[in-house]
Amino acid sequence: MIFNSYTFIVFFIIVMVLHNLPFSWKTKKINLLLASYIFYAAWNPVFILLLWLSTIIDFYVGKALYVQEDKRKKNVLLVVSLIGNLCMLIFFKYGTFLLDNFVSLLNLMGADFHPAKPNIILPAGISFYTFTTLCYTIDMYKKESKPVGSLLDFSLFVTFFPHLVAGPIVRPPQLVPQFETPRKATTDQIMQGLFLLSFGLFMKVVLADSMLAPAANNVFDAGRPLASLDAWMGVLAFSGQIFFDFAGYSTCAIGAALCLGFMLPQNFMYPYAAIGFSDFWRRWHITLSAWLRDYLYIPLGGNRNGVLKTYRNLMITMLLGGLWHGANWTFVVWGGLHGLYLWIEKAIVDRRGDKASRIVIPGFVLALFTFLLVDITWVFFRAGTFHQAYSILQSMFGFVKDGAMVLPTLSIWKVGIIVVGMVLAQWFMRNKKVLEVVPKMQWWAFGSVWAVLLLLLIWSQESSSAFIYFQF
Repeated sequence: MIFNSYTFIVFFIIVMVLHNLPFSWKTKKINLLLASYIFYAAWNPVFILLLWLSTIIDFYVGKALYVQEDKRKKNVLLVVSLIGNLCMLIFFKYGTFLLDNFVSLLNLMGADFHPAKPNIILPAGISFYTFTTLCYTIDMYKKESKPVGSLLDFSLFVTFFPHLVAGPIVRPPQLVPQFETPRKATTDQIMQGLFLLSFGLFMKVVLADSMLAPAANNVFDAGRPLASLDAWMGVLAFSGQIFFDFAGYSTCAIGAALCLGFMLPQNFMYPYAAIGFSDFWRRWHITLSAWLRDYLYIPLGGNRNGVLKTYRNLMITMLLGGLWHGANWTFVVWGGLHGLYLWIEKAIVDRRGDKASRIVIPGFVLALFTFLLVDITWVFFRAGTFHQAYSILQSMFGFVKDGAMVLPTLSIWKVGIIVVGMVLAQWFMRNKKVLEVVPKMQWWAFGSVWAVLLLLLIWSQESSSAFIYFQF
């Protein structure tokens, strides 16, 4: 089930009604858990079994880890959790990728090996709920939080439908305590939640799907060298598309949870207003960035063991972060480019020390430079092959003669206006939150904005494509 569907509207109304009926708190939690399973099962019911398996393993292993004092037994329990979760992730997400690379390696060595292609279906959101359960068992191993007392609460923490498929990636202390005591949204929370739902759907349906996706698809699917302007506009269109698509999902998730009285963590904070790449990763997919920092970068040693090992840890983290996004070497290059950017930024800061903060270039110019370099990385994120990525980059930087023009003038203007508006809006809002701005608006202004969003949604509702990050 996806947020941008009429099915979800009916589903959510039923969930809201049941949540506000005078049932016991335990009954309401059971209703939410069943609703979450229905939400996920609407895509493919069989994969509910994976959710159950991951939930049960990590609930009981986590409890045992917290009370176990024997170091060897603790390590065995942690390995059980890691194997249980990562094996499922590796098989379903990376099975075909690993087999293809193994076959290519054998063929390179002269072996004529051509096995049948496996027909592995990728369960929606497996990376997200795997990371959610893994952080619980790792925290239990380190005794950084208390174990969840109830299997019901833990199941709901893992499966809660707003964050289940594409985040935000939540940690037990952020959500479990909210399930322990009765919660019911106030009128203000319901209004704010419904507005966030509308705003998130507007970003996804109107801006990402209707306005930007056609231009991005035309450029990346052209299959031939392009005019420089068309190539840039296609890449800029995708940069806007992926932001509005993913930030739109996160906004919908936060809004849906708020309508039920629950708070989910912020996942985006105007990333295209970032000044530098450390700032970008503090603003883009915040919960994944924090997960990679706390459960990968810091355990590798972080910045504690000298400059060279810090650079190594940064690159490993970004390469694995790229691979997390997809089973393709283009994603690894995408992560590697971000690692390279972070290397260069760190080298400048380390070299200049305090002087780095006194660079006289205006912040907005640095933000634009950061945005353009991020756009280059999006080429590898969107392209299916290195050949396609190389062709787009050649076209972007004028290394193609007589490149094809695949975008109508109207599309170019549309992309240009939306992307410029997006960057300016993020710059002016870079230190604010939507729910801090909305209460300060006059009621008529707020009502007018909301009405326009809804009208545009109705106009664009023929788009019902899944969110991009569902494939991760």
